[in-house]
Amino acid sequence: MFQSKARENPANNKNEVVDVQNRLSIYLLITVITLTLGPWSSAVSAPYAAVVMDARTGKIYHSRNADTRLHPASLTKMMTLYIAFQAIDRGEISLDTYVTVSANAAAEPASKLWLKKGQRIKLRYLIRAASIKSANDAATAIGEAISGTEVAFGKRMTRTARALGMDRTTFKNAHGLTRSGHLSTARDMSILGRHMIYDYPQYYNLFSRRSANARVATVRNTNRRLLNSYKGADGIKTGYTRAAGSNLVASAERGGERIIATMFGGTSSAARNARVVKLLDMGFARAPSTAKLQKPTLPNYGAESGSSNRLITAVLKSIRPEIRPSKKSEKPTEFVLTQIRDIKTQPDDILKALKAATSNPIETQAEILAIKSITKETFPRVRPTKLSFVSTNITESQASLDTETSTTGSQTWAISIGKFNTRYQAERVLVRTALSETSVLSGANRIVKARASGYDAMFSGLTRDSADLACRRLKAQELTCHTISPS
Repeated sequence: MFQSKARENPANNKNEVVDVQNRLSIYLLITVITLTLGPWSSAVSAPYAAVVMDARTGKIYHSRNADTRLHPASLTKMMTLYIAFQAIDRGEISLDTYVTVSANAAAEPASKLWLKKGQRIKLRYLIRAASIKSANDAATAIGEAISGTEVAFGKRMTRTARALGMDRTTFKNAHGLTRSGHLSTARDMSILGRHMIYDYPQYYNLFSRRSANARVATVRNTNRRLLNSYKGADGIKTGYTRAAGSNLVASAERGGERIIATMFGGTSSAARNARVVKLLDMGFARAPSTAKLQKPTLPNYGAESGSSNRLITAVLKSIRPEIRPSKKSEKPTEFVLTQIRDIKTQPDDILKALKAATSNPIETQAEILAIKSITKETFPRVRPTKLSFVSTNITESQASLDTETSTTGSQTWAISIGKFNTRYQAERVLVRTALSETSVLSGANRIVKARASGYDAMFSGLTRDSADLACRRLKAQELTCHTISPS
């Protein structure tokens, strides 16, 4: 049958043979090109770089292309998380702050937590997703929650990098996906890893978790294979893009020795891990068994030009307006009018008081504007000067509150205005509240009590009536307040 068909169509049979030969030739040619040029082209797109550092001292034991500016990929998220920890520590945001996911964050490509536009999620879950799963949408949401926009956060990232000594690093986004000008070096990323370990040790354990609850899903660590296989490994961050290759900043601790190994340009995650293991082994072999710990210095933004990330120093003692002495014969209405004239304070006056009360003067225009925005929201409106008061409109209890001097000792009432993550937060809220409610809280003592769960902000030295009145006024502004009776 076959032979007869061949005799019937000799031209077709010949064409089929030629076609097979052509296909075989093309396949062999592609194979040769791939084997010959493949490794070379990969090396060009993702150059190799490495640094081995003693975390205790910052001493470098090995480097290769350490200062070559390369694509960091998701190593970028180390800086995103560093700034998040910094913002929490400074009271700019808290772990339980609800973040509204923007369309920009929701649209980020995988790896991601698959957040939806308009979704509200606590910052702590975004941090877990960014650090453990390396979720791009979570990283963008963190940056926008802290700085408002991705662009603004990128500028803050770069400023922070300069303050840390990362002189050859520029950030354009919070996640690390390839973007023109978004570059770093193996040396700079090693510096950042060291700061992450020593500046925020309370959060560093995140990077060693194999998995964690990120509210909408359980996330698994992208670095779990190295964590499971290498003795003492406890972090830090992986990264991969086509332009960057497989990157990793790893840290391990053995017997008091801690080594940081950074690698750029791995051809695969397996090849990357194998190389990093050798780098860590090299570090432990060269590191002395004992070395004096020299922690890196915290970043200082005070010397920076332009806008600053630094918040104003917590107020240690505020200047309160003194009540003018009054004669016993004065009527309650006359006294109240005097009080109103005393508390007719403008934002500039508040600025002067804060400047005199802080250990560090207000240095930048940005800080001044920040305080003005606070006073604009919290300071009560001044009543018209021509407003006439009728004595019958003032109750006896109100009059007594204005003239009564708070007693001291255990038989006094207090009010609590909330619990905060840091002492700075608590002190700042106390100052703002004292300035906005001068007539009620004049003479009250500001107290910050440290608890296991945070810091309580309180006013003490009040009478029962003044404590009740203060809480009513604060609750009317939708603020937290409850009275505390004498113990």
